[in-house]
Amino acid sequence: MTETHAFSDCATPQYLAATVTEQVQMAKDTWRLRIHCPEIARVILPGQFFMVREPGVNDPLLGRPFALYDTCLDEAGQPIGLDFGYVVVGKLTSRMTHWQPGDQVEIWGPLGNGFPQPGSGSLVMVAGGIGQTPFLATAREALGQRTYGEPARKLEAFPERVSLLYGARSEAYLAGLDDFRLDGLEVEVATDDGSFGHAGYVTELLKQRIESAAPPETIFCCGPEPMMEAVSKLAREAGISCWLSLETPMACGFGACFSCVAKVRVGADDWDYRRTCVEGPVFNAEQLIF
Repeated sequence: MTETHAFSDCATPQYLAATVTEQVQMAKDTWRLRIHCPEIARVILPGQFFMVREPGVNDPLLGRPFALYDTCLDEAGQPIGLDFGYVVVGKLTSRMTHWQPGDQVEIWGPLGNGFPQPGSGSLVMVAGGIGQTPFLATAREALGQRTYGEPARKLEAFPERVSLLYGARSEAYLAGLDDFRLDGLEVEVATDDGSFGHAGYVTELLKQRIESAAPPETIFCCGPEPMMEAVSKLAREAGISCWLSLETPMACGFGACFSCVAKVRVGADDWDYRRTCVEGPVFNAEQLIF
């Protein structure tokens, strides 16, 4: 079993000033922010993240991590900006809802390893809560609709089927469904209260898919830890390759503080800690110890 997963073509992180260009409310307490930052937009890969900080503010002192939702392009098709989603949960995210076009932010990235190549079989992306945000760029790349990185990363094969299974507490918290109306992408939705789509957990949709006549070959997953643990168990029992993008709180973003460690298996009988910001955020589900 591979101990860690990393792209050999990940770009060197940069610390930059960037400008807010757009702010859109996606769902209850959930927003999408767009920032002009071509230096990072050109090189970032699906599944990677970046740290964002408000200049001149010391509370909070450190930046916060946000996964790439997608890059935005200019009229010539060149990446010039970054989109990311966020939920209002604390001081910084509360203030972020008031950011307007023209406001300045500090950003460093791209960070982390991103998702591995999906292969040629069926790919199912499982998202819970705000966990859908790493999957728009991932879906577009898997469907052959967009390329990412500089030089552009080329997939060795494209999945024969690409699906998104997305779960939230209720319809009010479903964010970005219109963005996922992509040619070739199948989308199934679950809500805990049954207000939209399947009434129940998104893991129930995954179980149905695994037990169908065409189970997935690969699963990518992001969301609350209990959900990811359940997805990991389903994948392990079915012998399906599964990769989890952790939402671990981070402080520095480059591995110096060791505040974001995850417990992983090392060999057959041992374990150790790995830094989510450096060795992750994407880990093979078989590696992780919950």
